[in-house]
Amino acid sequence: MSEIKWAVLGCGVIANEAAAALKAQGKSLYAVGNRTREKAVSFAEKYGISKVYDDFNDIFFDPAVDVIYITTPHNTHIDFIKKAVENGKHVLVEKSITLSSTELSEAVALAEKNGVIIAEAMTIYHMPLYKKLKAVLDGGKLGRVNLITMNFGSFKDYNMSNRFFNRNLAGGAMLDIGVYALSFIRFFFDGKPTELLSQVKRAPTGVDEQAGLLLMNGEGQMASVMLSLHSKQPKRAVISCEKGYIEVMEYPRAVRADITYAETGKRETVSEGDGSRALEYELADMEAAIGGENRMLLNYTTDVMDMMTEFREQWGLKYPEEE
Repeated sequence: MSEIKWAVLGCGVIANEAAAALKAQGKSLYAVGNRTREKAVSFAEKYGISKVYDDFNDIFFDPAVDVIYITTPHNTHIDFIKKAVENGKHVLVEKSITLSSTELSEAVALAEKNGVIIAEAMTIYHMPLYKKLKAVLDGGKLGRVNLITMNFGSFKDYNMSNRFFNRNLAGGAMLDIGVYALSFIRFFFDGKPTELLSQVKRAPTGVDEQAGLLLMNGEGQMASVMLSLHSKQPKRAVISCEKGYIEVMEYPRAVRADITYAETGKRETVSEGDGSRALEYELADMEAAIGGENRMLLNYTTDVMDMMTEFREQWGLKYPEEE
């Protein structure tokens, strides 16, 4: 297969990481599009990108582009996904992939119709550590997964106009950081959680500033999640099993886990991967999917979006696009 030509929509932090990740693999972005062309030009000069569009919408129609990485705010994703897919482009979309399960269902159906890959850029599904931990659990020495507890607390500037709190930019803890916790849970659970309970504290803008979530699936596995946008917590996950537990810190891009065995108290450390290469792992898996080996876990993405949508429905939280 010839080298896949990537284009990126947006020039923010994630776009910079994607450009650096490709460069680390001896590759480069083919093109960049951005609402402000001057930013796109500067971005292209920084990373040696040959193509900058005068109108960012041209990215969807360029026959040379194979795959587009969409790194714009959540509420813009669905329209950009549809434009890309309708023009035969594969699409990798920064989390959260869409606002709701309704939007995601529409996007998936359109991708299937046009024979292209659509996927969410969820680091957890691609970090080598988690593939190794899955193998440990499958080996049976810890027994069955019973419980998972998750924390993620940011300390964002308490400015209601920034994207984290701005309702018009689909702000709130769930879509920004809750997606990591729920993706982790889905990855290690045997089935999708279907019993969902929650509490929420709203920011002055009406979006979810803090949330507490309780989940259980049909297999009896349970999870709890605490999220906060303006109250710092460690990014900590604990997987409690029949014969011990696994602790993971900085779980969105984790490279180490500590295992404690219940009967003996013995501890061991499992290490794998490099946190600075998180986007390299994602992009490599996306290229593999385009080549026919799909390990992007869209089924898990769909399950997580279903859960996030149900939680927001419990809270009566809608964004302008949904009203």
